[in-house]
Amino acid sequence: MIAVEKLGVILSPTDKPFEKNGVLNPGIFQEGEQVHIFYRAVEDGNFSTIGYAKSNGPSDIIERLDRPFITREFDYEKHGVEDPRIVKIDGIYYMTYTAYDGINAMGALAVSKDLKHFEKKGIITPPINYKEYKYHLEHCNQEKLNPKYYHYYNLFAQIGLVEEKHRLLRDKDIVLFPRKINEKFVMLHRIWPGIQIVQFEKWEDLTKEFWENYLKDLSSHIILDPLYNFEVNYLGAGCPPIETEDGWLMIYHGVCETNIGKTYHAAAALLDINNPKKVIARLPYPIFSPEAEWELNGVVNHVVFPTGTALFDDDLYIYYGAADKHIAVAKLSLKQLLDELKKHPSQ
Repeated sequence: MIAVEKLGVILSPTDKPFEKNGVLNPGIFQEGEQVHIFYRAVEDGNFSTIGYAKSNGPSDIIERLDRPFITREFDYEKHGVEDPRIVKIDGIYYMTYTAYDGINAMGALAVSKDLKHFEKKGIITPPINYKEYKYHLEHCNQEKLNPKYYHYYNLFAQIGLVEEKHRLLRDKDIVLFPRKINEKFVMLHRIWPGIQIVQFEKWEDLTKEFWENYLKDLSSHIILDPLYNFEVNYLGAGCPPIETEDGWLMIYHGVCETNIGKTYHAAAALLDINNPKKVIARLPYPIFSPEAEWELNGVVNHVVFPTGTALFDDDLYIYYGAADKHIAVAKLSLKQLLDELKKHPSQ
């Protein structure tokens, strides 16, 4: 097992209206000793914006804005700008986030050259309704496709909503690798219940036709599906992958249903450095799970939701949403985690 030290809550809701109901799921960008924290801030009615704070070292908060850093501007995000992740590639900062319009939760993109002014580029995940989704899924290799991929189609069909053309495929947990691989952007995303990977040369490639062809071969793009008990319901990408000598370290979340409801765990896998579609290793147990009061009780109970990391020497700090109310941080040894992963090679 891996020694994990939970350092506790570093950011909580305040009395400011934009973040009074929750501060959670931060995108993290490290510059030397400083850590930029772009977090989801929740106001009354479950409307979300992105807040900003900065720490000196892993957890010493030295700056925090008293207003939203990124607001809701467009119809596709009129209910929420949620769960940002951020990387820097070739001098450009890329922030991916979940855009929620009250019905649809889809992946969106904003870019910046200075980490201060972000330009929104719109939706980047499949603009496809569930009837179209089912049609494309039926072209997949059904022997390789988890039947759960039909879950939302079946659910909406049962309640009479599948004909709604404006109800689009849910695609969340959009996470970019921090550099191009073989001259392509590489992105993780989550079409329920697993984690998929997509590679493309330029953002303009992500057209409806591109995604239609992708979905027709979805089974070949799935890198992780639910496997172990702690993630048996579903899972999703968490932090931007970390490049190591052993491969890409991927921190993700896994969800299981228990007699007290859903429980979210932090988990880890290792991907091939040149071909990240290939899973080298995967831990058969969580890195850490909800145990502390701030993880067990909040807006949504029993949740640890990792979304960003910072590395100080061998100390890997994992930032996570705790019970959908706070931001907390856990510390572990990067070397120890990699050594443990290598004991569990993928079959």
